[in-house]
Amino acid sequence: MHNFPWLPLIILVLAGAVVAALKGKTTGRRDADLSKPWPLEAKNPLLSDPERVLYQRLVQALPDHIILAQVQLLQALQFKRGQRSQALLNRISQLSVDFLILNPDTSIRAAIELDDRSHERADRKQADARKTHALQSAGVPLIRWNTRSLPDIAAIGTAVGAVPVQQPGSRR
Repeated sequence: MHNFPWLPLIILVLAGAVVAALKGKTTGRRDADLSKPWPLEAKNPLLSDPERVLYQRLVQALPDHIILAQVQLLQALQFKRGQRSQALLNRISQLSVDFLILNPDTSIRAAIELDDRSHERADRKQADARKTHALQSAGVPLIRWNTRSLPDIAAIGTAVGAVPVQQPGSRR
């Protein structure tokens, strides 16, 4: 061992790496175990009180449109061919819009955000800025309303009616 004084250190480091790898595999298997229920439950209700009120008004104001609630941005937006960026994906992967208004052909008409007091926090302002920029980059109109002054049915119709209709198959 005198010729290789660092050999015990290398063996110790390798043993530690093997133990860590095995522990990671065990933890991964336990989390993915399908033989017993995961610690999950349904959110009830899914929408807050102001969101439920606005949803009902959206449905009444836009009977010929499809109204989707709590939509992840990555369900509505995609990267342009050949321009996928992992860094950008990471910046928007956790973002969602409160409502997505679709035309009858399922093309996107507009996104709706309902802002409450939490949107005044610095972290929420930053997330809102990323969300706004992502939607603008994709050509999706974004309408923001505040929970303190929810629009009535007529105001909803006017706001969504002012959004230009995209022709089917056209790219923004």
